[in-house]
Amino acid sequence: QVRLVDSGGGSVQAGGSLRLSCAASGFTSSSYCMGWFRQAPGKDREGVASAHTVGSSTYYADSVKGRFTISLDKAKNTLYLQMNSLLPEDTATYYCALDFRYSFCAMVPDQYQYCGQGTQVTVSS
Repeated sequence: QVRLVDSGGGSVQAGGSLRLSCAASGFTSSSYCMGWFRQAPGKDREGVASAHTVGSSTYYADSVKGRFTISLDKAKNTLYLQMNSLLPEDTATYYCALDFRYSFCAMVPDQYQYCGQGTQVTVSS
């Protein structure tokens, strides 16, 4: 059974940094997409960043480019999101997600088969 466990959220002031982690387990495939999504109160879930285990391509939402970095430890099946220069508008619940079906990791929540429980990020001004 596939399981994703998000962690690393917290409360920081604007300009601060956080590192999110997502530990994936319960599968043997080495080819899959993983992504980070976020949802603020009253808003739709939106894609933040994504990556595939094959190759080195990564994708970012325009709003986080240059501030956030996604990385994937394939040996540990763990996904990370390093978030620097955080802004109050980054406040949201962050979810990691995983999909085995596609070679292109679109930042579309419905594409992903599995999702973590979420971790809260709060950025104060």
